Amino acid sequence: MKVSEFKYDLPEELIAQHPYDKRDSARLMVIDKTLQKIEHKIFADVIDYLQPGDCLVINNTKVLPARLYGKKETGANVEFLLLKRIEGDCWEAMVRPGNKLRPGTKVTFGDGILQAEVLEVLDGGNRKVKFEYEGIFNEILDQIGLMPLPPYIKEKLKENDKYQTVYAKYNGSSAAPTAGLHFTEELLEQIKQKGVEIANVTLHVGIGTFRPVKVENIEEHHMHSEHYYIKQEDADKINQAKKSGHKVVSVGTTSCRVLESVADENGFVKETEGDTSIFIYPGYHFKCIDRLITNFHLPESTLIMLVSSLAGKDFVMKAYEEAVKERYQFFSFGDAMMIL
Repeated sequence: MKVSEFKYDLPEELIAQHPYDKRDSARLMVIDKTLQKIEHKIFADVIDYLQPGDCLVINNTKVLPARLYGKKETGANVEFLLLKRIEGDCWEAMVRPGNKLRPGTKVTFGDGILQAEVLEVLDGGNRKVKFEYEGIFNEILDQIGLMPLPPYIKEKLKENDKYQTVYAKYNGSSAAPTAGLHFTEELLEQIKQKGVEIANVTLHVGIGTFRPVKVENIEEHHMHSEHYYIKQEDADKINQAKKSGHKVVSVGTTSCRVLESVADENGFVKETEGDTSIFIYPGYHFKCIDRLITNFHLPESTLIMLVSSLAGKDFVMKAYEEAVKERYQFFSFGDAMMIL
């Protein structure tokens, strides 16, 4: 299967630059893969497609404000994007300008409240850096760091929490699990009151989520690895829905990748922690999830391939064409799709 089969034309003005003021007021395209039917709703209507006994699975990762602007001892400006903690106060970071940040280089951030030294150059050009500071590292990041918005968002984010789900709990992501941005605390409470179970998984989204597929034959693409864990109490909720014949509804491709990584051949899951580089594309047989709530994804991306594997490539590409025609907003701050 070729990458070019997942291409579609998107006018630039349909790439959302700002989050919705009211999260659940976004538009929702509901696509029924069995009936090949498309409906146009608003996101708050998602509750109408959830039944008592179903299990809604959310990813409770929290985005680090991991973009840091600082100065070298020479006064030159530099930029760090923290990717993952290696150990202690040592992190892997993307840096700019890369050729100027050799091992031994020292950088100061936030008028000196955070300092870093480049220790080594890693494979791919990233750096291993060690930080020095007084206090709590995450609190310092909250004070001086910026959200690592994807490259297609050109506007500055006014409030960091707008790029965070209302249920974000565990620090570790380089990007938000954006399907979850549409939920409000009120909507989640209404869903619970309806008798729908809500289960948590945690997958820390890596910056590789924006990496393009550079091979023409998609089977040759290698996915980036991301760390996940799922607790027993949440596994029990998911398994109960499976046993009772109800639906497991994944919020986002990240939750989906966790569930499909850990599920056995009958779709049951258990408490576990690990790394996944699962690549889901058409031809994949889903073991655990029945339905998916997601955003609209970039052309030729691994995420549109995942969506196509669940609903069928031709039907998904038709739905995307309709979304463009109906002037839906696309990508991280854009509108949503629910696959039945």
